Amino acid sequence: MLYYKTPEEVELMRESNLLVSKTHAAVASFIKPGRTTDYLDNIAESFIRDHQAIPAFKGYNDFPATLCISVNEQVVHGIPGKRELREGDVVSIDCGVEKNNYFGDSAYTYALGEIAPAKMKLLRITKEALYKGIEQARSGNRVGDISYAIQFHSEKMNGYGVVRDLVGHGIGRHLHESPSVPNFGKKNAGLRLKKGLVIAIEPMINLGAYQVIQEEDGWTITTKDKTISAHYEHTVAICTGEADILSTFKFLEEEIKKNIELVEIQ
Repeated sequence: MLYYKTPEEVELMRESNLLVSKTHAAVASFIKPGRTTDYLDNIAESFIRDHQAIPAFKGYNDFPATLCISVNEQVVHGIPGKRELREGDVVSIDCGVEKNNYFGDSAYTYALGEIAPAKMKLLRITKEALYKGIEQARSGNRVGDISYAIQFHSEKMNGYGVVRDLVGHGIGRHLHESPSVPNFGKKNAGLRLKKGLVIAIEPMINLGAYQVIQEEDGWTITTKDKTISAHYEHTVAICTGEADILSTFKFLEEEIKKNIELVEIQ
């Protein structure tokens, strides 16, 4: 079932996504070599709860943490723990919150310290692919137009592997709603987009092949060939014109500029 949001509901979702965005910024200020991923997770949980909201991921299908933190060859759903971050790591952080009965969801991939040019390019292209998809997220277009734009920029133009096994999704009163939003597909295919639909668009792009595997913890998804992966995500509301991006990278990117350990992805 598809749930179309009223303007009032979209504004409530904007609040949820604003908190997600500010949570990212709170975490970004603490990312540095030697930090454990569960340390960052604790920062996020405290920040969310201090703002009278609920970590959306914690307890979702028994997921044990507030953030998904996926490092290097980990694509998504990495469980925070005692792993210490190191110079040169690529760190994907996915965050969700529930506030006022509505969900927000956004992800960003951070470059820690000296990063090889090939890794930097992957992050840049994946971030660009997110916005290429968002450009197609407007009333009258179809889901396939978003999917094609992401795949064309990532795979056809730059030769990267576009993950097939995981996709974007609708979002609202539930963390995951219809429709699915793949990062690969054909133009003018799939569900026609209408005003009021809110979706999470999230390219997951691998430096090597697109195939992935699930680790023994039952959550962490890793590239099969062990090449690195990047992941960026925004929650957007479909409008008659340009999509309304409800989450923002503004706050976290301000923190990246202050944090000498992090590299800004232009």
